[in-house]
Amino acid sequence: MTEASSPQTLIIPQLIVGLGNPESKYDRTRHNIGFAAVDSLSTTWQISLSENRKFQGQFGEGIWRRSDKIRLLKPLTYMNRSGQAIQAVVNWYKLPPESVLVIYDDMDLPMGRLRLRLSGSAGGHNGMKSTISHLGTQNFPRLRIGIGKPKDAASSQTGETISHVLGKFSPSETLVMDKVLKLVLEAVELSLKQGVEKAMSLYNSRSIDE
Repeated sequence: MTEASSPQTLIIPQLIVGLGNPESKYDRTRHNIGFAAVDSLSTTWQISLSENRKFQGQFGEGIWRRSDKIRLLKPLTYMNRSGQAIQAVVNWYKLPPESVLVIYDDMDLPMGRLRLRLSGSAGGHNGMKSTISHLGTQNFPRLRIGIGKPKDAASSQTGETISHVLGKFSPSETLVMDKVLKLVLEAVELSLKQGVEKAMSLYNSRSIDE
């Protein structure tokens, strides 16, 4: 059993990263739900984000629950180079990889579902491929937010998949995702209080129905 998964070691995030693409045309798209999650945390915790050239992203630092320092990051490198920005923050603050919680979209999860894990592969996600490459390990927690597959998933082609991922949520989907982002907030706050594994046990089975 690795130290990261040892029951004696609580995995408490110190840096929370949301993956997405810069530029307004990507706002509120499925692929940018990681950005939306960090924006939600930023607003709730009153940690303002501003562009930080050294970190190649929008970055904010603040105190959570009066004593715990927490950092938020939205890489502005485009999705497939997300790891550059994450590595810059990790190196600057000398953070262990297991203290980095990455939030991103997942087509293999149905909409309305979350999935927290302590480690794992990229699963075909370019932002995660870059993150794993730059951190040099798969052993860091991640929170996947389900965006579902294209409606006609059986005959899904690459172009159809891309248009789904880069498409915007419908009004009904937006209502679901607003509730999902509240779950994300709860899951992240529990991770900060009692560790990622505790949040996994409570939130991986939760679901918000469309």
